[in-house]
Amino acid sequence: MRNFIKVERARQQLTQAELADKVKVARQTIIAIESGKFVPSTILAFKIATVLACKVDDLFSLEELDW
Repeated sequence: MRNFIKVERARQQLTQAELADKVKVARQTIIAIESGKFVPSTILAFKIATVLACKVDDLFSLEELDW
């Protein structure tokens, strides 16, 4: 799964730590999600999207291998 969290977070001038604080996770979780090492739960994906004022499908997309 591909994600665009880093791009949207940077556009809104939020640090990883600030985003992590707003969605109540560790900064390491945001790092792992942005690097593609961790796929967030649906609840966490919605929290991130809400904080970034985006739709979940604007932040995450399936890749060919995900099918």
